[in-house]
Amino acid sequence: MAQATNVASFSRAVLRSGLGAPLLVLMLLAMVVLPMPPFLLDILFTFNISLSLIILLVTIYTLRPLDFAAFPTILLIATLLRLALNVASTRVVLLHGHTGPGAAGHVIKSFGEFVVGGNYAVGIVVFVILVIINFAVVTKGAGRISEVSARFTLDAMPGKQMAIDADLNAGLIDADEARRRRTDIAREADFYGSMDGASKFVRGDAMAGILITVINIIGGLVVGVFQHNMPVGEAAQVYTLLTIGDGLVAQIPSLVLSTAAGIIVTRASAAEDMGNMVLGQLFANPRVLAVTAGVLLLLGLIPGMPNFVFLLLASLLGGGAWWVFRKQQREQAAAAEPPPTAASEPGTELRELSWDDVPLVDPIGLEVGYRLIPLVDKAQGGQLMARIKGVRKKLSQELGFLIPPVHIRDNLDLSPTAYRATLMGVTVGQSDIYPDREMAINPGQVYGQLDGIKTVDPAFGLEAVWIETSRREEAQGLGYTVVDPNTVVATHLSQLLQSHAHELLGHEEVQHLFTQLGKSAPKLVEDLVPKLLPLSVVVKVLQNLLAEGIPIRDIRTIAETLAENAPRVQDAGILTGAVRIALGRMIVQKINGLSNELPVITLAHELEQILLKSMRASDEGGAGIEPGLAERMHQGLVQVTQKQEMAGQPAVLLVSAPLRELLARFVRHTIPMLHVLAYTEVPDNKQLKIVATVGNQAG
Repeated sequence: MAQATNVASFSRAVLRSGLGAPLLVLMLLAMVVLPMPPFLLDILFTFNISLSLIILLVTIYTLRPLDFAAFPTILLIATLLRLALNVASTRVVLLHGHTGPGAAGHVIKSFGEFVVGGNYAVGIVVFVILVIINFAVVTKGAGRISEVSARFTLDAMPGKQMAIDADLNAGLIDADEARRRRTDIAREADFYGSMDGASKFVRGDAMAGILITVINIIGGLVVGVFQHNMPVGEAAQVYTLLTIGDGLVAQIPSLVLSTAAGIIVTRASAAEDMGNMVLGQLFANPRVLAVTAGVLLLLGLIPGMPNFVFLLLASLLGGGAWWVFRKQQREQAAAAEPPPTAASEPGTELRELSWDDVPLVDPIGLEVGYRLIPLVDKAQGGQLMARIKGVRKKLSQELGFLIPPVHIRDNLDLSPTAYRATLMGVTVGQSDIYPDREMAINPGQVYGQLDGIKTVDPAFGLEAVWIETSRREEAQGLGYTVVDPNTVVATHLSQLLQSHAHELLGHEEVQHLFTQLGKSAPKLVEDLVPKLLPLSVVVKVLQNLLAEGIPIRDIRTIAETLAENAPRVQDAGILTGAVRIALGRMIVQKINGLSNELPVITLAHELEQILLKSMRASDEGGAGIEPGLAERMHQGLVQVTQKQEMAGQPAVLLVSAPLRELLARFVRHTIPMLHVLAYTEVPDNKQLKIVATVGNQAG
């Protein structure tokens, strides 16, 4: 035991010192150059067989191909080891083969005599069959799969990256998880690319095995007949048996390694045990087992056939089909059964009503059909509640206030696969999802069509298809963004909460904000509310900011601006404009990033004058903007906004301060991509670039 521990410690020390690779190369060169005794050959051949079996079992029990990312390198090392052993054994066979079958060690002798019965003709046939299986079937198929997998993995990388970005933006994952997933995608591409190259080594090894065997037989005959004066028949018997034994010892590990390569490149990317995956997919359909049992039963009833064997297998498959069918029926009944409702307590109907019987409306609610209950039930592996918690955390950090909890409940009035999102008891969004499928979203450019259930992404209105889970890789390879049902619901809910954030902010939330601010700026909070402004006005200002997509994270700057302007004005709209000016740097950066140049759209001077006159007329009880003028202005803004989007630039309408609020309301719901800024909101260090002017013909 102590000796084994010392050997292991020495091996680890060698690997850490960086001498492992040079020692391996020296060992392979020594096997090729130096003569080796038969005993050492037996040890190395046995080690070669053991190594190939270990590699095969690791590929079988590995959950994901990436968990065995070192496989291409190990495959190359094992191939070189086997070729070096072929050279060493060839030298021994040709030098000492005339002394008898045991000249090259007991392993080669056993394979030459026991495995093929000492008949070199049989040995040649068995060896040729093994080579054909290895070269023409396993190696060729594994190489082709490696090549296709590498190509499709590279093609699918953009779609997978977009899916990661979508999850990150929806708050379903954090930056560390996104970074880990991107690393996995890069490792996956490297792995299949390496496997594509490593499969060429395996294929070359199979070809080398044929050539080495032919050369050894011819060389053995020449050496035996001309150097050792052996009869031709005896030389053919001895050297051919030794060569066939040598070839079988090399080809069996080669076949095992080729099989391991085929297994690992045909594995799915999902982390699932291969045995469970094969059994679950092969015997999951009772109809398949029943039809197979019927065919075997008919064959078993034909006279002259091996009736017992056919009837026995037919009975086993029929029993298996019945068992699987009953199991699926029980699972479907359990899934379709609605959750039990709480029984009324005795005497409840006699209890007097109270205010406790009047429930408060939930700020945020999510109602699901009964088939979607497993998505929210942790006991059944549901992940939707965790995803929603991630959405709340991300939005709270981005918007600057705590998003209220989401109250989830089942609703039997909904269709089984439907869900409905509510705000203050009012439905704001609903859709249908398929919990056993995945949604493939068309991001705008794909390379093929998918069969499935056509639908529309509920969050952004993009074309999508509900596909089988097994077709995820195919869809990603065609450029689709594939997401699971949990992500669909969470992303939709995130989009709804962002667009209705101003409705979620009330007096309680603002009071909490000022309590937090009071810890660092107590005097500011004390002077602002309620001395300078009532809390209701502050709430309205913050709601106005959220309604225009402006976070309220910088609550200190907002409070200072309100305190500065409150002595002169108490109107929430005017105060909102003042706060926007104070937050101008953050607003522009949110729109255009860190670029020094801001592309803007302006209104013609005549149009601005008309709009200002319309505003004054509206304040005095007039008619406001003339409908025809509003329609023409709207069409012009739509055209330039689409042009900016096609160019990959933000659409920003820059107007005078009195018009900003009016035009922001005008385009808020019809052109949501258009940002309306006042001249006073643009920081001094930004350079303006006018890309279009709307309304030149307004006058």
